[in-house]
Amino acid sequence: MKNKSVVVEAQEIQLAAELIRLGARLQLLEAETNVSRERLLKLYKEVKGVSPPKGMLPFSTDWFLTWQPNVHASLFMSFYQFMLEHTELRGLNAVVKAFRLYLEHIELHGLECVLSLTRAWTLVRFFDANMLQMAQCKDCGGHFVAHAQDLTRNYACGLCHVPARAGKTKRSAEVAAATA
Repeated sequence: MKNKSVVVEAQEIQLAAELIRLGARLQLLEAETNVSRERLLKLYKEVKGVSPPKGMLPFSTDWFLTWQPNVHASLFMSFYQFMLEHTELRGLNAVVKAFRLYLEHIELHGLECVLSLTRAWTLVRFFDANMLQMAQCKDCGGHFVAHAQDLTRNYACGLCHVPARAGKTKRSAEVAAATA
């Protein structure tokens, strides 16, 4: 019996280390593993070489609805929903797999990574709490993150109707300056 608990504890620590490497915040680790806070703090310092960031987790759905985060959140949710529909993965395992696919997609296309693992995990929790939903764009047919209470019959996504200041980020200015 003791051997089994040692194996389970080792698996939990391995999972926590993997989540830390993917950028998980301490609150996510505490919610998803049975490892003590003290051990998680030490593990975080071992893996990252620094103390974990302090502060609260995102608690508002609004961040996911702004232009660039919405595009990235929608991409992640597409991967996540695919995992649920076409694999046996559930819960944290589905979140991690979908997040890895998101990271691969971002890297493959040379895009800026906007979504963190903690934000992706929070996004799934917002969907589970029926605070957010997917809405289909009337123009392109793509599915995008929207408030659960919004009327979505005539929904137009941020890619079909790009806001005037969209893409005017610090990174795009640096890229433009470097190529000039």
